[in-house]
Amino acid sequence: MDIRTVTENNEDIILGEYAFKTRNTRGRRKEEEMCPIRTAYQRDRDRIIHSKAFRRMKHKTQVFMIPEGDHYRTRLTHTLEVMQIARTIARALRLNEDLTEAAALGHDLGHTPFGHSGEKVLNSIVPGGFTHYEQSLRVVDVLEGGDGINLTYEVRDGIVNHTGDNLAETLEGRIIKFADRFAYINHDIDDAIRAEIITQDDLPEKCISVLGKRHSERINTLICDMIENSMNKPELAMSERVKSAMMDLRSFMFENVYLNKKAKTGEDKVYYIIHELYEYFRKNKDKIPAENLRFEEKFGTERIVCDYIAGMSDDYAVHIFNEIFVPKPWNKM
Repeated sequence: MDIRTVTENNEDIILGEYAFKTRNTRGRRKEEEMCPIRTAYQRDRDRIIHSKAFRRMKHKTQVFMIPEGDHYRTRLTHTLEVMQIARTIARALRLNEDLTEAAALGHDLGHTPFGHSGEKVLNSIVPGGFTHYEQSLRVVDVLEGGDGINLTYEVRDGIVNHTGDNLAETLEGRIIKFADRFAYINHDIDDAIRAEIITQDDLPEKCISVLGKRHSERINTLICDMIENSMNKPELAMSERVKSAMMDLRSFMFENVYLNKKAKTGEDKVYYIIHELYEYFRKNKDKIPAENLRFEEKFGTERIVCDYIAGMSDDYAVHIFNEIFVPKPWNKM
C-alpha cells in the first residue's frame, strides 16, 4: 500500500463527521496519475507554493503601498497568516487540514499591484469588470505554469468563494472567509499603529473589551469562539457577542484606516499608472510577454492586458511605467 493511500485511510479515523475526505474529491479538470506519497490536496498545496504567482505576492501591497520598512505586511505574509489561522481552526474541528491549507495559500494569487486600489482601477476599466478572487481562480486554471496548475475542484472552490456573499461548498473552504477576516482586521491594526495612522488608544473600547487589547489576544478570542460554536456542527458559527465586536472593529478600520487619506496617499497615482499601462499595452500588444500574448485569440486583447497588469508586483508596475513613460537622461560621451 502506498503512503498516499495510508494517509487517506487515516482520514477515516482522524477526521470528524463533517470533514471533506480526500478520496471524495470531484477531481481535477484534467485527469492525472495519483501521487504515491501525497494526497490530492497536499499536491495542490505544493503546486501553489512553487508557483510564480505565489512568489510575486511578497512584493504586492496589503494595505500600505510600497511601504518603507521591513515589518509591514505584504500580500504574501497576509496569506501565510490566513493559512495558519485556517489550519488551527480546521485541526480543532477535525476537518481536512490539507484542503484548508491549499485553499488558504491560493486565495489571493490573483490580487493586483497596489492592493484593493489596483483592483478597483482594473474593475473600472476592463470590459466585464475585475475581482481578485475570480482572477485567483484564473491564475490557477489558465495562467500559471503555461496552462494552469490543474488543482482539485474543492481547492478551486475555496479560492473563488473566499469573500463577499460567495459560499464554498466545503466547511474547509468556508473557513477561509473567516480566517481572512480574522487576519486582516488584526494585522492591519498592527500596521496602522506602526504607520501612526491610529494609536492603540483609538481602538473602540467596546470591541477591545470583548476581543482583547493585544493582537494575539484578539486572534485567540476569534479562533476559540469559532471553534466553540462550530464543534460537531454542519456549519461554521460564532457567538453574536464576538462576531458583533469583530464587525464593529472592522467598521472602525474602514472608517479610520482603509479609507483614510493618509493611508491612501498616492491612490490617484495608482489609478494613473494602471490606467496608462492598460492603454499602452492595449495599443502595443507586441510589448506584452509571450506567455500572456498567446492567450489573445482565446480571450481577447483587453483580458490579456488585464492578466499581465494584475500579475505585476507593485515595484515592477512602477518600473515598467518608468521604462515606458519617463524620459531617460542623455548619456552620449
